[in-house]
Amino acid sequence: MALRAVFFDAGNTLLNMNYAFIVEVLAQEGYPLSAGAIMEAERRARIRLDPLLSARRSTEDPGIFKAYMKFTCEGLGIPPEEVVERALGKIMEYNRTEGLWNKPNPDAFRVLRGLKAKGFILGVISNSNGTIEAILRKAGLAGFLNFVLDSAVVGIEKPDPRIFKMGLEKARVAPHEAVYIGDIYSVDILGSRAAGLHGILLDPIGAWGEVNCPKARDLAHARDLILGGFTGADECPQINA
Repeated sequence: MALRAVFFDAGNTLLNMNYAFIVEVLAQEGYPLSAGAIMEAERRARIRLDPLLSARRSTEDPGIFKAYMKFTCEGLGIPPEEVVERALGKIMEYNRTEGLWNKPNPDAFRVLRGLKAKGFILGVISNSNGTIEAILRKAGLAGFLNFVLDSAVVGIEKPDPRIFKMGLEKARVAPHEAVYIGDIYSVDILGSRAAGLHGILLDPIGAWGEVNCPKARDLAHARDLILGGFTGADECPQINA
């Protein structure tokens, strides 16, 4: 049966981290690094974070965020704990007030526009702090979306399958008619699968290794997988679009 709906994670999927802000914070601590270096270290930190999240720790737990940023700093060769602590305080405050993931993915506009034009129902299912819909609106992406589910608003977090089932209800589609795109295997892929959806894992630098699901280099690649039909362990039906 053809797919009818595409659901997205927000942070690290439709929205990129504000790497320029991280550059500024680390430069203040004596570490002048490029946005590209920080981006690669952060992407590798996601893989190190996954075992903590697979134990069902909340993505909104300050301890998880601290581990995420610590792994990123370690990947950049920043060893002093006090530097990490000072930088982390500034980053956490910015995330609380502005949202650290507040820059639209450069592919997001054309991917959303193209899928919308083909008749797909589009939604966001995100673990967030109640601000993600406003951030998507400010980024100019909300107009493409049929709904936004923020874990802080609905009271359920990924990978709990109930939040994905809420998305299915919003879209009025069956589980096998929807696909979810995200960047964390245990949260996004295993969570969406538990609700019966298909899943695509974003893996821009090939850091995830062998996982039993389709992987995409970026949003445009994920779109091409959706429009062309899946191959791999989590096979998805061909789309008639």
